[in-house]
Amino acid sequence: MPSLNQRRFALFVFFFIPGVAMASWVTRTPAIRDRIDVSIAEMGLVLLGLSIGSMSGILMSAFAVGRFGTRAVMLAGTWLVASSVAFMALGTITAQPIVVSVGLACFGLGMGLAEIAVNIDGAMVEQESGRAVMHTLHGCFSLGTVLGALAGLGANALAVPVEVHLAAIAIFIVPAIVHFIRHIPAGTAKTDKNQRVETTGAPKDDYWRDPRLLAIALIVLAVALAEGAANDWLPILMVDEHGFSKTAGSLVFLVFASAMTFGRFAGGYFLHRFGRSAVIRTSAVFGALGLACVIFADHPILAGASVLLWGLGASLGFPVAISAAGDSGANSAERVKIVTIGGYVAFLVGPPLLGLLGENFGLRNAMLVVLALLLCAILAAPAVRPRKLATTDEAVTPTA
Repeated sequence: MPSLNQRRFALFVFFFIPGVAMASWVTRTPAIRDRIDVSIAEMGLVLLGLSIGSMSGILMSAFAVGRFGTRAVMLAGTWLVASSVAFMALGTITAQPIVVSVGLACFGLGMGLAEIAVNIDGAMVEQESGRAVMHTLHGCFSLGTVLGALAGLGANALAVPVEVHLAAIAIFIVPAIVHFIRHIPAGTAKTDKNQRVETTGAPKDDYWRDPRLLAIALIVLAVALAEGAANDWLPILMVDEHGFSKTAGSLVFLVFASAMTFGRFAGGYFLHRFGRSAVIRTSAVFGALGLACVIFADHPILAGASVLLWGLGASLGFPVAISAAGDSGANSAERVKIVTIGGYVAFLVGPPLLGLLGENFGLRNAMLVVLALLLCAILAAPAVRPRKLATTDEAVTPTA
């Protein structure tokens, strides 16, 4: 039986792996776009494969975890991530957009399944250990994006073929899966038939009439879209709109990923010192300022440096909102599931839609949608306060 520390570290690894894989894809998107010879709108359609796969994985995840447990779902999802990276390499070699899109669909399916399972298992570890885990867990994803971005930056600078780079990443992932899956207990979160009947009988409609939960969902929507937009479009945005080279575009993404990582690992101190609401409000302000500079600044250096604020602003919203959803009322598990699934849908569906807007109005103008949502998140920040600090009007639902 693995110890709690071994299990926690294994979860960190299983969030680190998708971060490496995602950044490896993102940093090579300008080169991949050129190799498969597609326009901005067509690239948005290629990215639609990622959204379709991710939505399928997310929607299947709750049933799959209940049926098979977190370990089985985590394993299947992470294997899909590894194999899909190799499949995208094949699509790049053959210059077939449809093959790249199918690879992205498998990648999204694997991420959707694995990350929901890791979040559920992480929440259970948090309860068992009595220690905050979620912001560090998400920080490991960001750390993976930093190291993946460094690898992508080096590959761009050395003119390493995209297919060689992606194949090497797939090979790197495999031994980590084999070694660390042993530390995840089998059957975790698996439910029997009686439990599933009780769950389906819960009054789900009440959640959608809870203004506090809806405000938390708005925050998740904003920060998930801010992160997803950068993950899918930041290098291309810098190359096409601000005149950066492909290598410099990868470097800008590395700055974004580093800011995300720092924000998530340092988040524990700021949350303890200032509280959720102040942290979310300040984060959203940082994100809005950084994104506004990227959109409106004509100086490339200023635009590139501004992604530091963009990354800091997007770093803590998702994990903090998950914690806030958990104590926003009764049936905390269902509330966390709703907010988490909604966040991942925004994270993965929003960027392809931004690509369609970018084809007609330019990528900088398309990012105005993200900026508007971040401004809304500033106003919604009070919703993440712990229930013990909520006002009498907010605390209509009794605590469990």
